[in-house]
Amino acid sequence: MFFSLAIILCAGLFAGLLCKKIHLPSLLGMLAVGIIIGPYVLNLIDSSILDISAELRKIALIIILARAGLSLNISDLKKVGRPAVLMCFLPACFEIIGMILLAPMLLGISVVDAAIMGAVVGAVSPAVIVPKMISLMENGYGTEKSIPQLILAGASVDDVFVIVMFSAFTGLAKSGNFSALSFATIPISIILGIAVGVAVGYLLGIIFKKIHIRDTVKLIIIMSAAFLLVAFEDNFGSVVPFSSLIAVMCIGIAVQNVKAETAQRLSVRYSKMWVIAEIILFVLVGATVNIEYAVKAGAAAVILIFAVLIFRMLGVFICLIKTKLNIKERLFCMLAYTPKATVQAAIGGVPLAMGLSCGNIVLTVAVLSIIITAPLGAFLIDLTYKRLLEKSVNENTDSTAN
Repeated sequence: MFFSLAIILCAGLFAGLLCKKIHLPSLLGMLAVGIIIGPYVLNLIDSSILDISAELRKIALIIILARAGLSLNISDLKKVGRPAVLMCFLPACFEIIGMILLAPMLLGISVVDAAIMGAVVGAVSPAVIVPKMISLMENGYGTEKSIPQLILAGASVDDVFVIVMFSAFTGLAKSGNFSALSFATIPISIILGIAVGVAVGYLLGIIFKKIHIRDTVKLIIIMSAAFLLVAFEDNFGSVVPFSSLIAVMCIGIAVQNVKAETAQRLSVRYSKMWVIAEIILFVLVGATVNIEYAVKAGAAAVILIFAVLIFRMLGVFICLIKTKLNIKERLFCMLAYTPKATVQAAIGGVPLAMGLSCGNIVLTVAVLSIIITAPLGAFLIDLTYKRLLEKSVNENTDSTAN
């Protein structure tokens, strides 16, 4: 186990630095390392790590979402208004519709199977987008019009919506019955997640304000609260619709509103934790990639992925109608909202495990969507943000991009 951890961290770090050196996203190197040392190629990762891979990836996601909450200024988000709400579900809906229209023709699957595939592929990746948007906020790019805040907030809720849609479609495929009740859980889980996260965050913020506690201890307390919320969703999510990941981000937002200086210091500490968490996350995501499936899929699956991305980008464009964003800024939002990784790695194999006939092809397309869109999306963000976004002169631009 320890040998595997050493390989994951050292090889992932080296590959990430190498990619940065040649002006490619570091996560591309980390994904490549995961594929090479994963169970489908060299098989150098201990099975005990693979068994808890989903939990380790979720811990990394908790770290970056907590950091996002501590960095996200809610007043900036309020300026965005309607587009922020639409970004939470409209692009994903467009992508699912695109999959339903195109997948039966390109892959010869049923409409229901295409809907399941659309729900798997339709989720954007907070693990890719959140650190990029935080970096833009720290460096003042697009902050005058709250563009990073808009994308960050939308990406955090988008996953909840898509996962609920996935549950509804797999339920339909398995039983033949469509449950409208499952869709009612979407707003309930979001509202409860926000409410609980804000309540916990304000409580912690008041405690931190009245009682002198070292920042390291504060970080541990916030992480413990986040783990408890995630555990609650895992154990009781089927009974009480609740989005723990939204709650985690809202804890940081509430703490920031109570004591901004503390939130800023904690955000710096979380950014240091993210250095390790990022490597573990993307190497383990890479380890889920089965090259054999990817090769079998052929050109049709690749064409399908790019085609539904166009549907997603159209959805983003519609979200931004009647906003103050110019054409360049809208184009950036459309490009920045394309990366996929975490959700696809988490649920891509579920239809196969459920015994559904579409299991293999869904997993294949999910794997290809990670390989194609995660590095491509990150690369496009890094390539275009200086050209498409305006830099605010009022922001602190001393910090460096991730």
